[in-house]
Amino acid sequence: MTPQFPRIDDLPPYVFEEVNRLKARLRREGVDIIDFGMGNPDMPTPAHIVEKLVETARDPKAGRYSVSKGITGLRRAMAAYYERRFGVRLDPESEIVATLGSKEGFANLAQAITGPGDFIICPNPAYPIHAYGFIMAGGVIRHVPALSPEAYLSGVSAAASSGGAKALILSYPSNPTAQWVDLDFYSEAVALARRHDLLILSDVAYSEIYFDDNPPPSILQIEGARDLAVEVNSLSKTYAMAGWRVGMVVGNARLCAALGRIKSYLDYGAYTPIQVAAATALNGPQECVDEIRQIYRSRRDVLVSSLSRAGWRVPSPPASMFAWAPVPEPFRAQGSMVFAKKLMEDAHVAVSPGVAFGEHGEGFVRIGLVENEHRIRQAARNIKRFLDREIGVRLGHSVSAGAA
Repeated sequence: MTPQFPRIDDLPPYVFEEVNRLKARLRREGVDIIDFGMGNPDMPTPAHIVEKLVETARDPKAGRYSVSKGITGLRRAMAAYYERRFGVRLDPESEIVATLGSKEGFANLAQAITGPGDFIICPNPAYPIHAYGFIMAGGVIRHVPALSPEAYLSGVSAAASSGGAKALILSYPSNPTAQWVDLDFYSEAVALARRHDLLILSDVAYSEIYFDDNPPPSILQIEGARDLAVEVNSLSKTYAMAGWRVGMVVGNARLCAALGRIKSYLDYGAYTPIQVAAATALNGPQECVDEIRQIYRSRRDVLVSSLSRAGWRVPSPPASMFAWAPVPEPFRAQGSMVFAKKLMEDAHVAVSPGVAFGEHGEGFVRIGLVENEHRIRQAARNIKRFLDREIGVRLGHSVSAGAA
């Protein structure tokens, strides 16, 4: 008898795997792929953070078990960051849990709060863990189109009115759409959640990757938000520390306690020297954050302008490390997956198909700002040749069909 694994069986095929297999095959064949597909920072972690890791790792006691909810020094540094950045005062003991990145924080929050059949309101398109963390925990997802923040809140209100919802998920700046919101949006979201007795899980992993002097706010700045909301944040993009796996869940004490209890069964926290180095990142000089932000801003500007010259108009993202680009018209009917694969095979440029983030992501692709400006310009030249060739072929077919 073949063993059954119902939680795994409930998960759809991971769409990124199809793209990754194609990418791997082309690279084995010697093709140079310019890879905008994964949101993986390519710049080095600032030197003073690395030096603190090395210094702490030399301590003979460094290899012992750490603390699942984070060492005290790191949680205090996270509290200091929230007060400095948002004017929000948090209790490091009861309102902060250090996590192994924001993805782990979201997944274990789902385990902590979800009972069989609980339904969660989730934006679509969305980062996959926002939905599948709850599906793996036994919950039911009510997808709400999130083509704009206003449309999403309107859809949340309609979904919550039918009753039975436990929580809603927010994600701004958004991955994948790069949408940005202000405090008025969060005020409306908190009021809506209070009316319908909902919890709010807000993902702000891109809180420091913003452009045009528009720093994203925190939902915790809204009066009463801590009665029902937690925020999930990360050092991954802010300090180019994606592989270090350091994040945080902050806000509502009851939710933080539930997460802390789950984590106490599952892990002992990150390696202590990593946590010490993360505290150094938060407490230390922040010029490195400005430099990283400027790199992303410059890449954004080069991407938007060079693709426009190539014949592909891409909206300029206000925040995040992504551009959310409409599939060019000649390929729209074929779908984002077909377009992404053709772009990789014929232009040697990798992007993420929008459908990987939900059915409402169809018609778009996500482009990560994870290659340098020279590579971005090269990608634009490749794409221009690809588009010119494809459009020429299609025009040729049209002429032939007309003559026939």
